[in-house]
Amino acid sequence: MTTAQHKTGSGFGATSTASDVLAGIDLTGKLAIVTGGYSGIGLETTRALTRAGAHVVVPARRRATAEEALRGLDDVEIDELDLGDLDSVRAFAERFVASGRGIDVFIGSAGIMAAPETRVGPGWEAQFATNHLGHFALVNRLWPAFNPGARVVSVSSRGHHYGPVRFDDLNFEQGYDKWLAYGQAKTANVLFAVQLDKLAQGHGVRAFALHPGRILTDLVRHLSRQELIDAGMVDEEGRTSGDIKTPEQGAATQVWAATSPQLGGLGGVYLEDCDVAEPAPADGTRVGVRDYAIDPALAERLWTVSAELTGVNAF
Repeated sequence: MTTAQHKTGSGFGATSTASDVLAGIDLTGKLAIVTGGYSGIGLETTRALTRAGAHVVVPARRRATAEEALRGLDDVEIDELDLGDLDSVRAFAERFVASGRGIDVFIGSAGIMAAPETRVGPGWEAQFATNHLGHFALVNRLWPAFNPGARVVSVSSRGHHYGPVRFDDLNFEQGYDKWLAYGQAKTANVLFAVQLDKLAQGHGVRAFALHPGRILTDLVRHLSRQELIDAGMVDEEGRTSGDIKTPEQGAATQVWAATSPQLGGLGGVYLEDCDVAEPAPADGTRVGVRDYAIDPALAERLWTVSAELTGVNAF
């Protein structure tokens, strides 16, 4: 399989910040939607985009928490959205589309990781439902509002290396494993970008997926101290260790994906450290992107299944 997964020499890297990648970029008059834009790297993304002049809409499951986190930021608008509830997704999308405004940037930054077994909706596994199906339905319902030249950014993770989409057991009804379920959801985030880019580029819209890096945010709330130590994220005293990024460094790749002119003409690729990622090495080292996450046939299959499950397909 030929691939566009090769570094471009962006000049940025693992320590670049959201402010670094936005230097010289003016987003005045642009509108961005950032799910999860009030916590962790999503909050830093919102801050960076507004500093560059964008108006940012932040859909929030915890509206009061979002209002507190975003207090004092100009050009931010908060609305209600629960990605695990398709009625909530539909209601938010209908409100936004009815406003008559266009979308220039969509960043799906909200997500859950390594959660205890939880079912939502009609019995869907919560990580797949929230991280993938909710964003799938949201983007498809918002499709009429996307402007030509818009970008859709699907925040995946190196966690996609845990495994592919399990089409024969999407909801882990044959035995739950929190990391395999997380891996499936993150692989789905990449495949979503691959197929969306194929479908949308004729309309002038491009899509990207990415690994933001390892960041200590509320995303790790389901992990014990020992699990964080074993993962090399903190030491025995609870101090960050290893290759942990700050939230502003963690936000950089998704902001770069959403705004950088260096990505002009590209789409459907997986990014890390503010550049296009290379294919994962054959020895299993968890860097780059696995072939099953960018396989166009699997991307098309997942799109079809997701449309059947959610009842939504803009294409």
